[in-house]
Amino acid sequence: MKTGANIKHPNKAASPEKGETDKTRSRPGFSLEKYFRRLRRRLQLGLLGAFIIPLLLLSAYFHFQFTTTLKESGKLHLRLLAESQRNTVDLFLQERVVNILNLFHGQKLQEKPSPDHMRLYLQHLREMSDAFIDVSFLNSNGIQVGYAGPYPHLRGKDYSKEQWFKKLMNQTESYYITDIYMGFRRKPHFTIAIKQVLWGRTYIMRATLDPDKFYMFLKNIGEGKGTESYLLNRQGEYQIVEPKKGELLDASAYIPPRNTGSGAYEISVKGSRELAAYSWLKMTPWVLVIRQPMKMAYANMYRVQKIMIIATVIIILVLISITWLITDKLLRKTQESEESRTELRHQLIQTAKLVSMGELASGVAHEINNPLAIISSESGVIRDMQNPKYGMDNSPEAVKTELDHIDEAVARARGITQKLLEFVRQSEPKLIETDVSRVLNDVVGGLIEKELKVSNINLVRDLDPDLPKIVCDPNQLSQVFLNLINNAKDAIEGSGTITISTCCKDGFIRATVADTGKGMNFEQTQKIFRPFYTTKEEGKGTGLGLSISLSIVESMGGTIEVQSVPGAGSAFCVVLPTEKMKEFKNVG
Repeated sequence: MKTGANIKHPNKAASPEKGETDKTRSRPGFSLEKYFRRLRRRLQLGLLGAFIIPLLLLSAYFHFQFTTTLKESGKLHLRLLAESQRNTVDLFLQERVVNILNLFHGQKLQEKPSPDHMRLYLQHLREMSDAFIDVSFLNSNGIQVGYAGPYPHLRGKDYSKEQWFKKLMNQTESYYITDIYMGFRRKPHFTIAIKQVLWGRTYIMRATLDPDKFYMFLKNIGEGKGTESYLLNRQGEYQIVEPKKGELLDASAYIPPRNTGSGAYEISVKGSRELAAYSWLKMTPWVLVIRQPMKMAYANMYRVQKIMIIATVIIILVLISITWLITDKLLRKTQESEESRTELRHQLIQTAKLVSMGELASGVAHEINNPLAIISSESGVIRDMQNPKYGMDNSPEAVKTELDHIDEAVARARGITQKLLEFVRQSEPKLIETDVSRVLNDVVGGLIEKELKVSNINLVRDLDPDLPKIVCDPNQLSQVFLNLINNAKDAIEGSGTITISTCCKDGFIRATVADTGKGMNFEQTQKIFRPFYTTKEEGKGTGLGLSISLSIVESMGGTIEVQSVPGAGSAFCVVLPTEKMKEFKNVG
């Protein structure tokens, strides 16, 4: 990189700020109290904006994701419930078809069965299901030659012109299930008819079923708080329905699509929003519909929304209170005594960490949403596995596999939160032997590296793995590198490259963060380490990062060198002595 400005900032680098303050105090009409009051207000508003805006965006994002996920979960649950009940109804009708078909294979079946034989057939059917009303035997001309049941006047009736008879005789299927109809008895019922070739001719065994008994069966298999189940034909007419909700053969207000096997939708019925799921039967062209009020179908979603809103409000109030108290306390101490600068610096370091965390909010939202989505999905699968109606494998091995997926997602989310907590946690300086290359590599790893990729910024590492270790606080050193990397990222407009490198030369370790950004002129490089001075756009920087970083490095016996060329980029080099420090100044 060409050198436009090459400046070393020694331990006395803070002296220009002191001279600037003296000039300010010497101005006519200057009031220190007004100065700190104005400074306090700016800090409070700036910090609140840095905290609350990312928090609100993060909360809105999670709110949208949770709402979408829970809505889809509610629809999926109701659709699976409809499919489960559909399978049970199909099985019920299939069993009734088999019951009637077995009558053809009885040893006493005759071409013209006697009334006693027909009563035996009806008795056998009722032993299988009490939904059977009567049974009859018809020849190929549609004449009912045998009958048993409560309507003896139907014996000898001609059914050749009935729709169900014509369809059965003309179709390839050997059975036919009718819609609910009135018929000769003028009472709602439906018929299951089966044809077989006997004695060289086609004969039909026909039985009618009671819709009320069928409704009780449907009610017994139903489940779910506040759910309502019923059956419709293709014309949208009730085939089975609760008496309080409608009458048989009346038209339903909601008719499901015919082109799909099953689904779930939000519908509006008489001004009331409901969730409706449907599933078409296989045995007959009926559709099973389950409806549930929105407040019950989305009860979990509404509860999570309320918790998130309350939690967000509480966090905002806590942030406002903490920000007001911290800034007021810090600036009051600064105004009262010069000895409070160490404590002020400590709080500003922590503040800078929280500001950086706010800037990473979008990355954290994306990273933590993935394991949350996995946990939500796997927990739903485990619940379905425990429901015998779905027929899923619920063996311990299968459950353990799903739990392992949840554990992996939890571990992933825990790792993200632990990194954030380690970053923002206030702690006393800990002097330990530290590998500078490893600290710098850890800083750019994880969220920072992913954020750079999203911003189309290439990260180049040139780290010496054999650097001698130095005694320092690695957490404070991490803060220095994080500030330099964030500044490098902000200096790049569009795509670019950030290069991090380390080396040891002449008894000093040199860790450099270089960028291909817009660079700085000589005047700017003279001021960048002054508190509250920033080259960023208004509202994007506090002007504290480099000032704090220089203080930390100076406390370790080092300095920061700057090289910058306008339009070509900048390079910040942290220079640290390799010999063990005899004294460590507490700057954080």
